[in-house]
Amino acid sequence: MLGIFKHSLWTQFGASIDSLRNAIAMWPEAYWNTDTKFFYIAYHSQIMLDYYLTIPHTGEFPSTLPFTFSEPGAQPEGVLGDMVPDRIYTKSEMLSYLDATREKCRVFIQNLTDEQMEERWIEGPEEFDMNYAVPEILFYNMRHVQHHAAQLNMLLRQKIDKAPGWVFRADETP
Repeated sequence: MLGIFKHSLWTQFGASIDSLRNAIAMWPEAYWNTDTKFFYIAYHSQIMLDYYLTIPHTGEFPSTLPFTFSEPGAQPEGVLGDMVPDRIYTKSEMLSYLDATREKCRVFIQNLTDEQMEERWIEGPEEFDMNYAVPEILFYNMRHVQHHAAQLNMLLRQKIDKAPGWVFRADETP
């Protein structure tokens, strides 16, 4: 049962990541530094993908594309959450980071054990209860990636009247 679960989870989670990648790759280079809304959504999607894949969750999170925590309400316009990128990273940097995080996800799912399925991913005080079993944080993460990939596709349609096609499942399987 664990084998079919891991296979199904990877093919769909990987497809969500591939959808995000396709949107970022399609965004015209000419708009990369001028339309920061697209960049901030893409960055947020990637940083949180990596963050939620940091299992076990210890609160420590060194990122390949560094950020600074900001005070609530002090973020630049368009920034989602409190992780503000230290600069506008290039499209190439973003795609390389996404490729590395995709591999981190694939390997994690491939090596998932029954014991890990019982572990918890816990963050924050009780009023912001992020207390999930490992499978649930993986599903939460996948939904988060797909949500933002859809936003990026909408921005692509608005800006260039084009968006990537649907990704049915990830290419490689664990």
